[in-house]
Amino acid sequence: MTRAWTLPTLLVLSGAALATGLISSGNPGAAAALLLVFVLLAGVNSPLIFPRSISAPEAQRRSAADGRPVVFWRPGCAYCLRLRIRLGRGARQVHWVNIWRDPAGAAAVRAANDGDETVPTVVVAGQSHTNPDPAWVREQLSRSA
Repeated sequence: MTRAWTLPTLLVLSGAALATGLISSGNPGAAAALLLVFVLLAGVNSPLIFPRSISAPEAQRRSAADGRPVVFWRPGCAYCLRLRIRLGRGARQVHWVNIWRDPAGAAAVRAANDGDETVPTVVVAGQSHTNPDPAWVREQLSRSA
């Protein structure tokens, strides 16, 4: 849990330090704008932007029942963020597994990627796809609906 919040925390603290320097030099407007940018970056890189994660066994069980893809991800991953944003509202239909919170999910990703924890790894119908095109994932969602 702590590891997922390391980058967002560092971003907020860095922004606060830079904003403090700008305020002390007499530029409060720029300080507020800079702090806002850092807070937004922290939010985008936090687990908050992703739908609620579930365990790998639960995701696999649900996927077998409804045919929806399982996405293995981790906070701070730019490719995971790209997939999440490009899926839009469809992201709520995917089963998300945070590999930093679920050891079984991390093991599944390592098994699919020759020992590497490369994310996003998307599993559709038992087949693993590493960093697939978001349009392809949306297409898989429309097939499962």
